[in-house]
Amino acid sequence: MRLRHADGSIVHLGYCTNVHPAEDLAGILAQLDTYAVPVRRALDADLLGLGLWLAAPVAAALAADPAARRRLRHELAVRGLEVVTLNGFPYAAFQAPVVKGAVYHPDWTTPERLGYTLDLARVLADLLPEDAARGSISTLPLAWRTPWDADRADVARRRLDELAAGLAEVERTTGRTVRVGFEPEPGCLVESTGQASKIFLGVDMDRIGICLDLAHLACAWEEPVAALGRLRSAGLPVVKVQVSAAVEAGDPDGSAEALRRWVEPRFLHQTRAGGCADATDPADPAYAADDLDAALDARLPGPWRVHYHVPLHAPPEPPLRSTVPVLRAALAALYAGPAAGCDHLDVETYTWGVLPAARRPRTDAELAGGIAAELAFARDELLGLGLTTLAGVSR
Repeated sequence: MRLRHADGSIVHLGYCTNVHPAEDLAGILAQLDTYAVPVRRALDADLLGLGLWLAAPVAAALAADPAARRRLRHELAVRGLEVVTLNGFPYAAFQAPVVKGAVYHPDWTTPERLGYTLDLARVLADLLPEDAARGSISTLPLAWRTPWDADRADVARRRLDELAAGLAEVERTTGRTVRVGFEPEPGCLVESTGQASKIFLGVDMDRIGICLDLAHLACAWEEPVAALGRLRSAGLPVVKVQVSAAVEAGDPDGSAEALRRWVEPRFLHQTRAGGCADATDPADPAYAADDLDAALDARLPGPWRVHYHVPLHAPPEPPLRSTVPVLRAALAALYAGPAAGCDHLDVETYTWGVLPAARRPRTDAELAGGIAAELAFARDELLGLGLTTLAGVSR
């Protein structure tokens, strides 16, 4: 969907397809028909945005085959779908039975991560609508926090320089601008906006910036206005916003039974106690655990926020709640002012398949309906901040 900000800019709102498991072109096209088209119809939208996830093998194949890129663009267009952003965080197998820490590999010390991201940039340049100002790609915040040393830091910095040069070459050859947003995430080398403003100091800020995931922001116990101020002071642009919400437990001891129903084997659910916001290291084990079961075993002090993306429109049952209030504060900070803070918004709830059994979609149609409800929620929040739908595009 497209909305217009008061400054006249177009704000693109879509959903991220990393919730779906397809990792080849045939499977990706099939998932468009199974999910994306029903979502668009449920929203009564002429055009629906997708934050497309392309696993590394299909990204490489598309980058090497202009005809395949033209086919994908055509298949999107005939279904009323558009792509201005790609999710380049998971490299492959993101919906495997067990993902956990594998999602952080290969990291930004490796040539594989650089090559994958530049493949995505070449693909996105050909998928962008003619009237899109730019494209964006989200990626991991360099690496998991351990092991890390000066040598790995030097290699990662060289990779960032190579990334900027590669993105400049994509722009020179295609005429399209693609920016890469590094996404702070609990447990990673870059967990907070404070860390981002230091570690990314001196990068090419015309091409490299931050992907701000609002569930991650909440889990770091960051206040949105202050967080955005830190990024502005560092000159780091927000190139993409992932509209997401996490699980919150005000009283973890009293909520332990409810929290144990959210323990599951596929993804890491890093847990942060409120004191992490004032700690020198946000991953200090006095306030942090790298998965929910570990937090329960350690009996971290409360309150907690858990890196577990929950449907925006359907918070957990009490005594748990979601971090939607942080989401609302962040959207207000980004869009209630005279200028839009970012033009790419992606609803990213990739956890539908691992929600507690009673909350999990049982059919493809139920999943499509849930995604549509999330998008409607996000759209209505933005309309409440004064954005307007574009006539003939979303009605």
